[in-house]
Amino acid sequence: MDDLVRQAMAKWPNVPHCYGWLGLDARGNWYMRDDKAQAAGPFAGVDGGTPTSRGSRLQHDKLVNFIQRNYGHDDQGQWFFQNGPQRVYVELEATPYIWRVSETLDVSSHAGQAVTVRDCLLDESGWVYLECLCDGEAVLGLVHTQDVGWVAEAIAQGRWTPRDVSRAELPGRYGYMRSPAATRAQVQTQPAQATQHP
Repeated sequence: MDDLVRQAMAKWPNVPHCYGWLGLDARGNWYMRDDKAQAAGPFAGVDGGTPTSRGSRLQHDKLVNFIQRNYGHDDQGQWFFQNGPQRVYVELEATPYIWRVSETLDVSSHAGQAVTVRDCLLDESGWVYLECLCDGEAVLGLVHTQDVGWVAEAIAQGRWTPRDVSRAELPGRYGYMRSPAATRAQVQTQPAQATQHP
């Protein structure tokens, strides 16, 4: 995390969190979701979201790099971008990380961070996931579609052995939340329980 961000958090500790405005797609691209995109439904790929609900792809390299340097998660498995004092929760089309696999079978995150592969998974639709050590933490990520051929090469060489998995059970098993905005909305609409008095 940037020092400037840490300083802003210390200076303004009670800035409200932001939900629904930022998304990460299954190819590692970031999207800004304005009011119109959010009104069109959930982030594309999340609970029936459509391309019109995806938002605008961020293409400014410095902004994307700033987001990626300040990307993390809370204890509930909600991933966020720490934007100065404000935490901007991220809608995930697939997983918190999108892995890139090189011709030499080295693996890095969508932000270019080198990682170590611990496990290989294959879901019912043929999507390939890797559990990797990233900054000493085990995290799950989807393999970028352009790199599935290199995964096949690693499997053929016996470096990785894919295990079958159900896509629906991945967030619970690996402790991440695909839509913090939807979870927040559910909590806000639940009726309060009556308090019993003696």
